[in-house]
Amino acid sequence: MITIIYSEEFLNHKTGRLHPESPDRLINICQTLKESQQLKNQLNWIHPTPVEKSLALNWVEKIHDWHHIERIKLIAKRGGGKLDPDTSVSANSYYVGLLAVSAWLDGIEQIVTHHQPCFILARPPGHHATASEGMGFCLFSNAAIAASYAISKKGINRVAILDWDVHHGNGTQAIVESNPNIAYCSLHQSPCYPGTGMAEEKGLYNNVLNIPVKAGSGIAEYEVYFQKQVIPFLKEFQPDILIVSAGYDANFDDPLANMCLFPQDYGKLTKYCLEVTDKIVLGLEGGYHLQALAKSVEYTLLEVLEKTNIN
Repeated sequence: MITIIYSEEFLNHKTGRLHPESPDRLINICQTLKESQQLKNQLNWIHPTPVEKSLALNWVEKIHDWHHIERIKLIAKRGGGKLDPDTSVSANSYYVGLLAVSAWLDGIEQIVTHHQPCFILARPPGHHATASEGMGFCLFSNAAIAASYAISKKGINRVAILDWDVHHGNGTQAIVESNPNIAYCSLHQSPCYPGTGMAEEKGLYNNVLNIPVKAGSGIAEYEVYFQKQVIPFLKEFQPDILIVSAGYDANFDDPLANMCLFPQDYGKLTKYCLEVTDKIVLGLEGGYHLQALAKSVEYTLLEVLEKTNIN
């Protein structure tokens, strides 16, 4: 069984008409997974811990500046607005953002306590959010918060984050690169938003690996990167848990980038991840072509399921 952490409350983060990061993303994924003949009876759907009962705000406050948190809270209280031209805050976004963090924390608990692989089907995404500001559709830095939470747990000493979203996770890297117990690896289109993630950046403890990828690259190029760089880097770090910032906007059909992956290719990338460890938590980041996004998540989970059944 694979745990899916999801709530319809994630649909209450409203981004505006025609915005690519829309509630329809989750609606399409849920429909595809529930209709999948191979998956529908193999998924354990659970709700995230309610914000009022979770440690989400505590951990948001550990990672993010007070002014950033209060700004989102105030904009939401006023009925909505924008952090930047791309990043919307609606009346419910502050709560939903905290609920997303709660879901990511619950994902860590699934691995630590129940030893069950997990997919966090939440929004808004998080990997562009820095300690001091939200950007790129992101409010709070979900993956960085989850990694920081994980290493606070007994028996978890090292956590790796693999970010295969087509955009560099500038916020995640900025938050974790000074922590020797967290490694960050990103493959991302370059040049592309947000213009960060140079290969020369190694982190304070050689704990960062950035792989800028040329536009038009497909699975052949990605497999070389995984075989020669990603997997050796992750195995050398020897993480107790692997967190995947699972963005699906490197799909050929995605409107916000220029890559040539296809949904089934994400199953191959997942297989590589499972060579590192089966203690894996995947959380949704980008992916804006609804059908390609949903099928990519399905292929990801099918690969996780196959590994789980083998074990």
